[in-house]
Amino acid sequence: MSDIYHPPVKRSMTLAGHQTSISLEPLFWDALKRAAEQKDLPVNALVAQIDVERLESGTPCGLASAIRLWVMANA
Repeated sequence: MSDIYHPPVKRSMTLAGHQTSISLEPLFWDALKRAAEQKDLPVNALVAQIDVERLESGTPCGLASAIRLWVMANA
């Protein structure tokens, strides 16, 4: 159970043609990977969709926070 307290892990990916790095706890990376597999998408494509939703919202937060919120809302 102590694995849930692992510090964030940084990963790099390309979104909209730009290299970016995102730091998330492994718990969120794992949930994001599962969601991408269920949608038959690469992880970076799902993150790109989340990024678009985030930017179109009235109160956009940071990308890492948006991913965490998306994962929780879609769990």
